[in-house]
Amino acid sequence: MTDKKKPKKKERKDSQLIVRITASDRDRFVSLCDELDTSAAREIRRFIRDFLQEHDGQPSGQDLKTGE
Repeated sequence: MTDKKKPKKKERKDSQLIVRITASDRDRFVSLCDELDTSAAREIRRFIRDFLQEHDGQPSGQDLKTGE
C-alpha cells in the first residue's frame, strides 16, 4: 500500500448568525445577489471577512487572542 496524504480540508462553517431585517430589505438583497450571480450568504461572509481584516488586521478564522 502507498501512503497517500489526504488533502487538507477547508475550515468547516459551524456557526450561524441571525440578523433581523425587514422582509422587503431581505427580498431586495437576495434578488440583487441573484442578478449578480452570487448568493446572499456568500456576500455576507465576504462582508464579515473584509470587516474583520479592516478592523483587527487578522484574516477570518484566526483566534483573536492567540492569532492562530
